[in-house]
Amino acid sequence: MNTGRITLTMIKPYAVKQHHVGAILSRIEKEGFHIRALKMTQLPAEKAEIFYEEHTGKSFFPDLIEFMSSGPVVVAILEKENAVDDFRKLIGNTDPAQAEEGTIRRTYAKDKTRNAIHGSDSDESAKRETRFFFSSMEEFPY
Repeated sequence: MNTGRITLTMIKPYAVKQHHVGAILSRIEKEGFHIRALKMTQLPAEKAEIFYEEHTGKSFFPDLIEFMSSGPVVVAILEKENAVDDFRKLIGNTDPAQAEEGTIRRTYAKDKTRNAIHGSDSDESAKRETRFFFSSMEEFPY
């Protein structure tokens, strides 16, 4: 079980292009998460490969990298008790067709690759991922 107070989210290029950023951020805040850092950026392919390095060699990896570098993303550090587990419940299954009704992926995703949003899968990943995108000067205490 993850018990940390911090997680990272990334609203993916498909959801940004479809103008879902505001609705997704609003939903996140309504669920009790506090935004400690927020920015829009674009991942060049080489940076996307580093971020998703645990998937190197998997059949979907090339498509994932192409998709994640295809347009801007919005990344945020979120704070809440039990942040990782609570956020994973909020976003739902990677495959929106299998995600529970009302989850972010069920509501805003197109398919497994264009699943609208990323969420850290562990406290350790959350720490690594937040440092990937944000310096300590960009993170604000809530």
